[in-house]
Amino acid sequence: MNLTKRRARLAAATLAAVTAVGGLAACGNDDDNTSAEGGKPAKLVVDTFGEMGYDELVKQYEQQTGIKVELRKTAQLREYRPKLVRYLATGKGAADVTALEEGILNEFKANPRNWADLAPLIDDHSKEYLPWKWELGKAPDGRLIGLPTDVGSLAVCYRKDLFQAAGLPTERDQVSALWPDWNGFHQTGQKYKQATGKGFIDSITAVSNGVLFQQGSDLFYDKENNVIAKDSPAVKAAWDTATSMVDISAKAETWSPAWNAGFKQGTFAATFCPSWMLGIVEENSGEGNKGKWDVAAVPGGGGNWGGSWLAVPEQSQHQKEAAKLAEFLTNATSQVAAFKATGPLPTNLEALKNEEFLNYTNEYFSGAPTGKIFGESVAKIEPVHLGPKHQAVKENAFEPAMRAFENGRASKDQAWEQFTKDAETQGAF
Repeated sequence: MNLTKRRARLAAATLAAVTAVGGLAACGNDDDNTSAEGGKPAKLVVDTFGEMGYDELVKQYEQQTGIKVELRKTAQLREYRPKLVRYLATGKGAADVTALEEGILNEFKANPRNWADLAPLIDDHSKEYLPWKWELGKAPDGRLIGLPTDVGSLAVCYRKDLFQAAGLPTERDQVSALWPDWNGFHQTGQKYKQATGKGFIDSITAVSNGVLFQQGSDLFYDKENNVIAKDSPAVKAAWDTATSMVDISAKAETWSPAWNAGFKQGTFAATFCPSWMLGIVEENSGEGNKGKWDVAAVPGGGGNWGGSWLAVPEQSQHQKEAAKLAEFLTNATSQVAAFKATGPLPTNLEALKNEEFLNYTNEYFSGAPTGKIFGESVAKIEPVHLGPKHQAVKENAFEPAMRAFENGRASKDQAWEQFTKDAETQGAF
């Protein structure tokens, strides 16, 4: 047995042992949650990361049911995952409804005992969502542990005013025509850099995400969940394309304070936008930049970066009510409302056909027909195989190595060697 396989089995055993504690320990969270009249819980807690568009929806649910909903948001997935690991390991602290992102889904559904089976708690919705998205919400034993929320269809968000200042086209169709492929995107960035002296794209890791998630193949793992990072054609394509664009990068690390401020300050002119990113761009850019942003096509066609499910931890003391809340947040009407609020793209088939969704235009992004732009790409999305430690490999091996090269701390070859070494460790344990 090779080192990767030995470590993978050890990792699986360790995760099972740790998370099994959660299934055996006392259930429920520490929050005061006395029953309201009629036996209903006084409060349900929902854990999310980023912006999922639930602020107004939970208010509606409170009015309809009389149950208070506490929405606990964590900005970054890298901060969200350790909290969830701790909740499951200790058997306490988890929300009643928990969002699971695709990058961590396989890790956490490996032990189904941590999650309530939703099938007996709600109506049958198996025919109402993108089929592959629905199936991914099932645990290895077939139990339904996650209801589909969104997918992350790709586009490019760009600053029209900065494009104009650089002498580039500004209308979205003309901008899309600038980059039918990645070479065209690079050339556009070089023209921008030459005209302004500023970085065109926020970072090369943003480029790598754009390329990586349009490959439609195995990424860091093969189908048997062996780490194949150094031999993966998809990973190598993302690495080579991204590192070639270091000359047009503003070197603003995604989620960093510099990145957050860069939207408002015009540090960069473009970034890659899965649909859920629209709300983050708007929040970071502020009201003063309304109408300066627009949305264009991604180089090389579509792609899917991100997407989540809502699950109910076994430790919840109110599994039936929590399942009903998850059902409400993921129904067709709610998915359209969430999309209009912050951009997460529906996976509910009725929502994708909804005229309100299809005709929606985003005022902040210069009236871009985001319903049409993102909606038309959904049918082209295919699931990408993500192994059990995908997020750890991506965030703790792939992106740090890429940033080391971007910031001059390592040559391209040295950075690649470091990545392949770290990928074995991060992917296996």
